Amino acid sequence: MSNPIGDPGHGHSPAAWTAVIIMLLAVAIGTVFFYLEMPVLVWASVGLLVVGAIVGWIMTKAGYGANGAKSNPKAH
Repeated sequence: MSNPIGDPGHGHSPAAWTAVIIMLLAVAIGTVFFYLEMPVLVWASVGLLVVGAIVGWIMTKAGYGANGAKSNPKAH
């Protein structure tokens, strides 16, 4: 399937990797706290999930997103 705009980057950027790692940790920690029936910490992990999304957005705006000025794209 071709894209007339060009390659969107597919998330291969420092911003995407950082956001996904933070969000994966938040989900994993939240799952453990849910199992241990600690609702306050489950909600804290939800907050960390939101922080991960915000960090990714901020890093994208700072130029570390796909095709950003500070990102180093790799040739495939």
